[in-house]
Amino acid sequence: MIGKKKTKTEDEDNTIDSQEQNNVKQEETSEEKQEVKPEKEEAKSEKHLKSEKKKESKEEELQQKLDEQTDKYLRLYSEFDNYRKRTLKERIELSKNASEDIITNLLPVIDDLERAIKSFNDSEELKPMKEGVVLIYSKLMNILGSKGLEAIESIGKEFNTDFHEAITQIPAPSEDMKNKIMDEIQKGYQLNGKVIRFAKVVIGN
Repeated sequence: MIGKKKTKTEDEDNTIDSQEQNNVKQEETSEEKQEVKPEKEEAKSEKHLKSEKKKESKEEELQQKLDEQTDKYLRLYSEFDNYRKRTLKERIELSKNASEDIITNLLPVIDDLERAIKSFNDSEELKPMKEGVVLIYSKLMNILGSKGLEAIESIGKEFNTDFHEAITQIPAPSEDMKNKIMDEIQKGYQLNGKVIRFAKVVIGN
C-alpha cells in the first residue's frame, strides 16, 4: 500500500512539472508572437506608406497633365478668338472700302464741279446753269457721303502730316498762324476714316 501511494504522488508531481513546462512554453511562444507582431505591423505600415506615396505621385502626375492640357486649350481658344476677330475686322473694312477705287477715280470729277461752280461768280445770266451744276454736285456728294466719303478740313487748321501734304510755305501774317494752313491747293478726302487723298496745302512759317 505504501509503495502504491508513493507512485501516485510521483505521478502527480510529474504532471505538475509537465503543466508548468507547458505554461512556460506557452508564455515563451506568446512572447515570441508579441515580438513578431510589431515587426509585421511595421512591414505593413511601410507598405501602406509606399502605396500612399505612389497614389500621391500618380495624382500629381495626372494633375500636371490636366494643367498642361487646360493651358493648351486656353492658348488655342485665345488664338482662334483673335483670328476670328481679325478676320471679322478685315471683312468689315473690306465691305466698307470695297468702292474705294471707284470713289478715288471720281474725286477729279468733284474737283471739276467745284471749279465750275466757282467760275460762275455772280453772273445773273449764268445763274440757272450754276444752280444746275450745284444741284448735280450736291447729289453726287450726298451719294458718296452715304458711302463714307468725307472732306478733310484744312484752311486755318494745324498742319498734320496724317491728313495734309505741304506744297509750299509762306510767311505767316501773325504768330498764331505759324504752322497753320493758309491755303488749300487740292482738297483731301477720307473714306470711312481712311485717308484716300491727302489735302495739298500751303502752310505759314
